[in-house]
Amino acid sequence: MNKQLLIFGANGALGKGVTKTLLKKDFNRIYLFDSKFDSPGIESKIKQITTKDLSIERNVQDAFNNIVGDTNSNFFLFSTIGAYYGGVEIWETNEIDFDRMFNINLKSNFFIVKKFAELVKKSNAGSICLTSAFTSIQPEKLKFAYGASKSALNYLVTVAAEEGASINLSVNAIAPFIIDTPANREWQKNANFKSWMKPEEIGELINSLFDNYNFVSGNIIELKYRF
Repeated sequence: MNKQLLIFGANGALGKGVTKTLLKKDFNRIYLFDSKFDSPGIESKIKQITTKDLSIERNVQDAFNNIVGDTNSNFFLFSTIGAYYGGVEIWETNEIDFDRMFNINLKSNFFIVKKFAELVKKSNAGSICLTSAFTSIQPEKLKFAYGASKSALNYLVTVAAEEGASINLSVNAIAPFIIDTPANREWQKNANFKSWMKPEEIGELINSLFDNYNFVSGNIIELKYRF
């Protein structure tokens, strides 16, 4: 059985780290999606696909048009798609930022799940891992719009897992507290970086989910600190 992998948001810090790990695994074909790439793909099994605004369904459909369903393949998808907004109370949150959080964090991933499910229906089986956030499970002040949109993403995951069983599709999400990226190190210069989750080791976790796709589904996996 062939294994085909899709990574959305592949050119970001998390996407690059996860991709680095998953490139070493036994995937026959890898599709990387992002709005831009820093360098061209060099391996023949990799195809880079430039995307437009993924909160628009036709743009997500255009991305998936590059892939053909195959009954001899299992398809796997990891999405880093999301954005952060915080630092203000609920009563200071404006409509534009509220809508932006739901468009990026929920709507984009809804379309990705929807189109991926259509692909899996034409294939043997499939598995998705989305990126949620720790605050979606343990609410924090000054993160209302962000946390609410990620909580809605969690509901998408759990319902898609229930419905996906009928088409051999499993759905999970990771919910990191903070990831060790250059931007986050700049943001919290005096933090204990050793306790932060590393993108490459998150890739190992995602690969484990994919290896056990046929019975691991419907989970929001909290990733707070490493030791």
